[in-house]
Amino acid sequence: MTRTNHFSPGWAAGLRLLALLALPAAGRPLAAAAPADFYLCAALNKGYVTGSKITTLSGLFRRDGTGAWQHIGYNDLSIAAAAFDPRDPKVIYTAALNGCWRSLDGGKTWRQTNGWDITEGRDVAVDPHSPDHVYLALPDGVAVSADRAQTWVRRENGLPDRGKYTQTIKVDRAHAGRVLAGCESGIYLTENGAKSWRRVLPTAATVDDIQQAWNDPRQWAAVTQSDGAWASIDGGVTWKRFPGVPADHALYNLTFDPTNQRRLAIASWHYGVLTTEDSGATWTSRNAGLPEPHRVARVGVDPDTGRLYASVVNDSLYTSDDFGRTWRRSALEGSVINNFITVPGPAK
Repeated sequence: MTRTNHFSPGWAAGLRLLALLALPAAGRPLAAAAPADFYLCAALNKGYVTGSKITTLSGLFRRDGTGAWQHIGYNDLSIAAAAFDPRDPKVIYTAALNGCWRSLDGGKTWRQTNGWDITEGRDVAVDPHSPDHVYLALPDGVAVSADRAQTWVRRENGLPDRGKYTQTIKVDRAHAGRVLAGCESGIYLTENGAKSWRRVLPTAATVDDIQQAWNDPRQWAAVTQSDGAWASIDGGVTWKRFPGVPADHALYNLTFDPTNQRRLAIASWHYGVLTTEDSGATWTSRNAGLPEPHRVARVGVDPDTGRLYASVVNDSLYTSDDFGRTWRRSALEGSVINNFITVPGPAK
């Protein structure tokens, strides 16, 4: 596939049209739902040095009813991601330095699910249409479980021998067995539960994050280490660059706003926070109130309120209620946020 550096006018207009058609008035979600659960994975080191008696809690945190973050599960600096069984949110999977851990009781007890040959989990995902199937992104490829992480097998047919470092993995919410993996050599797609993969976007640098739009499963977006930001409007089969997003430095993650599908945000150590409110046609730096240098590791959006979060490395979590126009210092001082996770509530 030939890559271009910008959208054609018709392609960009198509993306905006899809976003508009996917939304009811004022950008609200399509169906009323109970409040979503909102989690983050954080590493906290404030004031800690080797030998210190200071106790810090790292790992998985859940937003409570007051908006505060409550630690759940085990204390681990290396938790990079978490996923939940849609049938039972008490079933939790984490991707961490020593592989994949699973809890069956909402984080009270855990067990490591993998052997010595599967380590350094980068991301984890559950297929909502076949929830026994769990996908784990690894520095040397992809592992898949068909029995809720009881056993794991490598599923890498179609991934390259070199270039299969996998930073992120996402399951298509609309189709069972359809998964996108972000690797150091591009984005790979499987439509048969990882029995085979094919590359749908070659990149010159690692794909750091892939996300699917909340209200239109045809829309996907991705960011890379030094190859810009990309969008797809056909389920991740073909990709075009977002116009106006710089590509000279790393883009760490991106997020769709569940409350307004026209809004996306990107996190970057160098650029801080970039946002769009027109489905990616134009982008704006939104760093007023963030410390210099910006060093933003992660952005996330509260699924119920649209509040935008930014993790400034080893500083704090910041929040914005006007989608980045202004920021205020919020919580988790001395933290680095590795991931934000939204678990949708049941439809009313």
